Amino acid sequence: MKILITWLGDADIANFNKSNTEPQLHLGPVAQALKELSFEQIHLLTSRPHHVVNGYVSWLKKSYGKSLVHHPIELSDPTEYRRIYLSVTAIIDKVFETSKDQEEINLTFHISPGTPAMQTIWVLLANTRYEATLIQTAREQKGVKIPDIPFEIAAQFIPKVLEPADKKLNLTAGEIPREGAHFGDILYRSKEMARVINYAKKAALRNVPVLIQGDSGTGKELLARAIHSKSPRSERPFIPINCGAIPRELVESELFGHKQGSYTGAHKDRKGVFEEADGGTLFLDELGELPLDAQVKLLRVTQEGTVKRIGTSNEIKVDVRLIAATNRNLSTEVLEGRFREDLFYRLAIAIINIPALKDREGDLDLLLDQLLERVNNELSNDPNASRKIISVSAKKIVMKHDWPGNVRELENTLKRVVLWAEEETISSEEMQRAILPNHQNQNSDDVILNKDLSQPIDLDRIIASVDQHYLNRAMKETGRVKAKAARILGLNSATTLNNRLKKYNILD
Repeated sequence: MKILITWLGDADIANFNKSNTEPQLHLGPVAQALKELSFEQIHLLTSRPHHVVNGYVSWLKKSYGKSLVHHPIELSDPTEYRRIYLSVTAIIDKVFETSKDQEEINLTFHISPGTPAMQTIWVLLANTRYEATLIQTAREQKGVKIPDIPFEIAAQFIPKVLEPADKKLNLTAGEIPREGAHFGDILYRSKEMARVINYAKKAALRNVPVLIQGDSGTGKELLARAIHSKSPRSERPFIPINCGAIPRELVESELFGHKQGSYTGAHKDRKGVFEEADGGTLFLDELGELPLDAQVKLLRVTQEGTVKRIGTSNEIKVDVRLIAATNRNLSTEVLEGRFREDLFYRLAIAIINIPALKDREGDLDLLLDQLLERVNNELSNDPNASRKIISVSAKKIVMKHDWPGNVRELENTLKRVVLWAEEETISSEEMQRAILPNHQNQNSDDVILNKDLSQPIDLDRIIASVDQHYLNRAMKETGRVKAKAARILGLNSATTLNNRLKKYNILD
């Protein structure tokens, strides 16, 4: 299916207004392209007021576009690169989502109409995120032309395109200290991650517990270490422990320690992690995996500030700052009885939700370049590995993948492809082979609707995951305008939306 996506520019409206009786005598860029080329679907994006564009849109539909779809877009500034980028990608993604056969979609972006910022975004998208043909028209050319814009040139524009918005985000964090070494290790460009980092920096300065929630591979421990490094406790220990990796019978000993001979295998006195972290930070990774009986004892420590080793009656005073992380939503776990409500409220003073990589608009290309450089450097002394660069076609495959394993999956994929690639330039075929199959997305209906009932299923968790998925998407696609998000989701009001956002601790 041939699909044209284009902005409506001033030249189109000006040419239309020159002759209301015979507008075809004064074709603007859009009408000129439609006269010479045929498309099965046309998507016309406008940022001008309705009374300015309605006459032209009606004429264009009547003359050229029986399948024309008009997309009014609110732009406070037609040179605002990030807003233009988000608006355009939301529309294109919707085109793919509603298509019966995505493989048959043949995109064309018309780069002549609109502002230079709009034109630049088309170039970037056609060379990174989507397979698309670029066309341009001009009166002196008297026809449609396909411009030759090398990817290398387009790639150089990316930091410049996003730089103004990044500066704005940094200016809004005036009271937040400059990034230390550990915060500097977190690569991001998106406003979603900028918000996370800003919250984390504020939390770092205060001696309160922090709860970090996010999917596997999003970098929860890295964020926890960054918080510790900027806290008043930075000179004291940072002790990480994975709650999900501790055998159930050893949880209490790992956390609180034991006295020699207190149980079989306790051959000597041992400190628990609370004592080891005294004065510093204890990072409890995968907190949601702790069994309920251990949660009771953890609650006691957070309330009284003392621990008692197994086999003793002595109370040991500890001064520990807790940072916990989980890939579960603890609010949902509390509702379903798998996590203690009192412990949750004790720990959830500063809640930070790290978004999935697919929801971090603009971060993937940055991470790809930086992580590939890191992998190349790590393998520089390996005689069997050589420095690699990524081809345009391979980069497009990376940009289209959902990355369910997030940053960790991306880095591991790059390690595989660097080791496997035969030539200096990584091909699209090599990249495709290096990416692990995404079993979650192979058949989403089966994952949600056709689960095996021979084993118990968690219906509440399934419903909650669907809820969170669409809440996040609606907030993202509407630029976090709650009234619009509520309408998209069929909710009665923004208040109803607010209640759901609070239920799942989704940043608004």
